Amino acid sequence: MNLAVRDIRHNFGRFILTTFGISLLLMLVMGINGQYRGLVFEATLLINHIGADLWVVQNKTRGPLSEISRIPSNIENRVLTLSEVALARQFVSHTIQREHHDKTLRMTVQGLAWPDDKGDWVPLIVGRSLQQAHFEMIADRSLGLALGEEIKFGKDIYRVVGLTRGMTSSAGDGMAFFTVSDAMAIQYDIPAEAIRLERTARYARTENEDVGRTQPLLLERAGGPSQAISELPLPSVSAVLMTLQPGADIERIISQISAWPDVTVYTAQQQREFMLSGHVDKSRRQLLLFRILLIVVSTIIIALLIYTLTLDKIRDIALLKLIGARNRVIVGLILQQALLMGALGFGLARWLGLYAFPYFPRRIVIETQDLIQLAFTVIIISVLASLLGIWKALRVEPNSVLA
Repeated sequence: MNLAVRDIRHNFGRFILTTFGISLLLMLVMGINGQYRGLVFEATLLINHIGADLWVVQNKTRGPLSEISRIPSNIENRVLTLSEVALARQFVSHTIQREHHDKTLRMTVQGLAWPDDKGDWVPLIVGRSLQQAHFEMIADRSLGLALGEEIKFGKDIYRVVGLTRGMTSSAGDGMAFFTVSDAMAIQYDIPAEAIRLERTARYARTENEDVGRTQPLLLERAGGPSQAISELPLPSVSAVLMTLQPGADIERIISQISAWPDVTVYTAQQQREFMLSGHVDKSRRQLLLFRILLIVVSTIIIALLIYTLTLDKIRDIALLKLIGARNRVIVGLILQQALLMGALGFGLARWLGLYAFPYFPRRIVIETQDLIQLAFTVIIISVLASLLGIWKALRVEPNSVLA
């Protein structure tokens, strides 16, 4: 009979508890790596799903997903004058935090260019895409909103017509999709008293000018809505998304837009790189360092466990030596137990992770290549961890069993 298996049967309870502890440690390593992958996935999620070839953003900024970007909404009309442009869409993105049913509701608002973009590309699990220009929204399931539920933002009430799953921002906030006009209304909503004070201030400033005294109609307009005053700019959008015709010369189009002094244009790949090298770069590096640290700690802990189990078998090992057992038999006993604990711990960690990770507040992405890499890492850890126990076992004197 294999000595390692026989020793495990003799100390079955201790072996199971030790393996379970190792599995929890490996599950933590697996979770940290999955969070690292999840962070990268969330950072590029919207860029991958929205399917734009080029992003036109505010000059000398890196786009609405990396920093604040504000460009005039009429940039869309300017872009459409270029040849080989199939579609241009306004895009609005901002984060809000409100109280809903006495709970904090934090979401990333995404504005869709109705009617060209109704959110058909959003992966729905129930409901439908947007079918009217106002007062409808698609919400991510993580926001806790139900299909058909109504929620008030500013002065308007919006109804949830569709639910999606897994659409979260790089900060982990669930996304909500509105039309661009609704998203801008939410973003620029201000209290009625603030509007009244602003109109009163405009009226007073115009009244004190000569033009206000000589043109009463202009004075009346100054105290009215902002959109009635042509001199005031319209609300800005975050970006304009371009979809090119098949076979279009993308370099030529980028060169043309780059000549415009008020905007900057980037490809979708550049937007991904900006997110990974800027917005989430420190978080990625920190998780990577935690992963390395956990692997080192796991090696040390498993080594101490193997060493402790070896100390419990010192008399047995001395007896084996006394009856003539070779060193390779003793080495095999310790090494096989270490590999068996590592393999069972890895399998149990994977099984526990399948049930535990979906309840984590941030996305955990476990890829097959990461599991294979971790499996080989566990083998190396088990071998390295067993060296301390092997070193102690080989130093045992056979005569010590007679003491």
